[in-house]
Amino acid sequence: MSLLDQSLGQIATSVAGASAVFHQYKLDFCCGGQLSLREALAKRQLPADDIVTALQTLQQHPTEHIDWRTVPVKQLINHILTRFHQRHRQQLPELCRLARRVEHVHALDPNCPTGLADHLGDMYQELESHMMKEEQILFPMLAGGIYPAGPISVMEEEHLQHGDALDKLEQLTNNITLPADACNTWTALYIGLKELKEDLMQHILLENHILFVQPTSAAKNDDRQICCGSCQ
Repeated sequence: MSLLDQSLGQIATSVAGASAVFHQYKLDFCCGGQLSLREALAKRQLPADDIVTALQTLQQHPTEHIDWRTVPVKQLINHILTRFHQRHRQQLPELCRLARRVEHVHALDPNCPTGLADHLGDMYQELESHMMKEEQILFPMLAGGIYPAGPISVMEEEHLQHGDALDKLEQLTNNITLPADACNTWTALYIGLKELKEDLMQHILLENHILFVQPTSAAKNDDRQICCGSCQ
């Protein structure tokens, strides 16, 4: 199957570095990961040649990485908990603090992201509630080999809401673009926002397109292939 006919989620989870290409061209590979690359490019009216070439180059020169489709479910859950759940709980309170400082000091600047701190606070509350439901209810079920359609669909719907929250974040910050005279606090805030966006999109990708997908009977045991330690 050609790259153009594969879904963004398939490409992002199988081609190391593809997510960076998608970020560059603002292609939503998490909540919008079900679209084929062809459909996504048409939707955004983007030419295919440069993007396909970049992805083909990554395929031809792969870097060492863990293919999360091949690891035991419990290992993937642990990775999500430590790499994303813990990280979001560190990121958002600090970003809220920075945003309030920027809004206070630069309130009269037309580029000031007015309302950003409140929006980040709302994001934190929603994300914390979401993560708690995963940690207390869904993840233990998945770790036990149970794939409940209802709770999974609820989490996927909430992922769409997180995607909407990222869209609003970009609207408030002019696509997270710093003004020319931005101070150090403003700069640190927007660097953190870009990191949050990329982390949250990768987090949703791993859950929607790998963790929540029930494995075939041949892949249910915990003896599936795991990349070597040098990939960690």
